[in-house]
Amino acid sequence: MSAELFAAYQKRLLEVNEYMNLTAIIKPEEIAVKHFADSLTLSEFIPRGAGLLDIGSGAGFPGIPLKIARLDIRLTMLDSLRKRVVFLEETVRLLGLDGVECIHARAEEFLHKSRGRFDVVTARAVARLDRLAKFLPFVKEGGVFLAMKGADVSDELRQAEREISKKGGRVREVREFEIGLGIRHSVVVIEVNKFN
Repeated sequence: MSAELFAAYQKRLLEVNEYMNLTAIIKPEEIAVKHFADSLTLSEFIPRGAGLLDIGSGAGFPGIPLKIARLDIRLTMLDSLRKRVVFLEETVRLLGLDGVECIHARAEEFLHKSRGRFDVVTARAVARLDRLAKFLPFVKEGGVFLAMKGADVSDELRQAEREISKKGGRVREVREFEIGLGIRHSVVVIEVNKFN
């Protein structure tokens, strides 16, 4: 079933991409690796039944692939551009995915009413770690923030250490993944130990 959903998602992504700039990646094998496989590397860090916030969802990565593979999660996708949110809403409906909320807002605005609401928060290609740290308060105490980064994050980590700590976070691990086509990326797993 999930293979059919991934195929339907890819088809819709490419169709809409003809008139709306969603992704520069348009070869099917590259979509499979750079979008789908890339997104799914987060799955092992997400507890069963978790409430997950995907900040800056764009075309739906990593949120939609994770939801297709993990129907148990409750997904909230957040994007600041209305037309992208409309795309996300229509795609979720087309794929028949339940337990998904699409929000049109800037993350800073949404934070005011959603502090400590989510078990897991993700961000893919949104900002540097020192800037992402301000979104740690979205995470429930004991939850995790998963930042998707390139292969080498050592400089970013060094520069972000203080900000992460100030917001009650601690870097639990940095996991590197080889996802195919010679592409590597890292997932920075930040534990939120106190509510801020």
